Amino acid sequence: MTDAVPLKLFNSLTRKLETFEPVHPGEARVYTCGPTVYNYPHIGNMRAYVFADVLGRTLSWKGYKLTHIINITDVGHLTDDADAGEDKMEKMAAERAQSIWDIAKHYTEAYWADVKALNIREPAKWSVATDYIQEMIDFAKSIADKHCYELDSGLYFDVSTVDDYGRLARAVTDEGEGRIDAVEGKRNGADFAIWRKTPPGEKRQMEWDSPWGKGAPGWHLECSVMGGKLLGFPFDIHTGGIDHREIHHPNEIAQNQAFCCTNGLDVAENSGARIWMHNNFLVERSGKMSKSAGEFLRLQLLIDKGYHPLAYRMMCLQAHYRSELEFSWEGLGAALTRLKRMVMAVETLKARHAELVSASMPNSEPSVRSDGWTLKQVQGDDWGKLQASLDKLDVAISDDLNTAIALTALEDALATKKVDPAQKLALVAAMDSVLGLDLLNLTRADLRIRPKSAQITGAEIEEALARRKSARAEKDFAASDAIRNELAAKGVDAMDGDPLGWEWKLD
Repeated sequence: MTDAVPLKLFNSLTRKLETFEPVHPGEARVYTCGPTVYNYPHIGNMRAYVFADVLGRTLSWKGYKLTHIINITDVGHLTDDADAGEDKMEKMAAERAQSIWDIAKHYTEAYWADVKALNIREPAKWSVATDYIQEMIDFAKSIADKHCYELDSGLYFDVSTVDDYGRLARAVTDEGEGRIDAVEGKRNGADFAIWRKTPPGEKRQMEWDSPWGKGAPGWHLECSVMGGKLLGFPFDIHTGGIDHREIHHPNEIAQNQAFCCTNGLDVAENSGARIWMHNNFLVERSGKMSKSAGEFLRLQLLIDKGYHPLAYRMMCLQAHYRSELEFSWEGLGAALTRLKRMVMAVETLKARHAELVSASMPNSEPSVRSDGWTLKQVQGDDWGKLQASLDKLDVAISDDLNTAIALTALEDALATKKVDPAQKLALVAAMDSVLGLDLLNLTRADLRIRPKSAQITGAEIEEALARRKSARAEKDFAASDAIRNELAAKGVDAMDGDPLGWEWKLD
């Protein structure tokens, strides 16, 4: 795809829409703040990675060579973002009586499983914090003399030594936006730890020698070091959740300014990145989003209740990434229905395409995959009917990733009548390369997920429905009703008269 329609993105630092102009022509370098792997990610956490994935897909759509980095924080993140509390990793390891390395491995793999389930593309690199400890020490040494001071508890960054501290959060105050000054001796309330010393008499599972004593890096230091090393300062875009906009990212920016010897933030790239982007919160009214709520809302819970994970991706795409998104089971069900309609339309297209190929080449076995089509294939006789949908998606996605409108463009394409199915499939595949719903591979069977509490298997349902269909054909309605009631008792709705023709669902 060419960049005929300029890509405009909202820069949190300048608070305005800006045309994307890469630091390196033809390339896009993106850093996304990844998870702290001390627990399972909840679905609100995963919204950030769906957003970052759409951004990366859009940059690829626009023709840029993409280098996307997502970090894995396995050390240094405290239970309070404002330098208070215990290390989240150490705390969980103590609670579980496990090695901190085992904790990190387990929850990293759980996060990766959610990434795969949501059809989020792999980044160029997963950067693991503990692989960069020496680089963090070297970074801290390079800024320590001019920008840091040492206390008994560690090495602290003096935010008064850089210009425009807190501009990203719009909170330039000595108290750092009401933050509790929990460390005795700090010069400013907003000062933050670069290196945290292991307290006398204690031993952490993760600790290293440094010029300031044995200890561990501060959480904010990790992203500055990995972003700079892997992408080079300044890089193009830094993303994260809106919660990072208030403390973590302003602290990253301060470190970047110190390391790069840059001045104030009137010039955005002085911050280390030209554009800072943040997705808004997923709101859930019951309070089950919190990891302290027991069975909190993680992706596996949605699957256990019978919802395909891509229904959650659809739910995210239906809202703009900068708007709050309220979660409800009803809303998730509506997103699943919308996804079902698209899958049915694509399956019909694939069947029609197979019929045409079979008629023209009787011995062939047509195969349709999402990676088997390119936009060049849609440049046929019916292209004029399809161009409007493609243009609509491009305009929408170029307008700060307006996925809600892009979805309607995809639906317009699916609804276009009397066009060659091969051209239409190629167009849908190209459009879905931005939205990531995996429409050319997803099937009706994939979307039928058996809830964990279900008392019947999918095979048993199909066998019962086949018996019911036979009974109805023989006009044995008593037997038909009996089978329907048998299924209902096990939580299966046979869905007679369903306009989607979905045959059954598990309640």
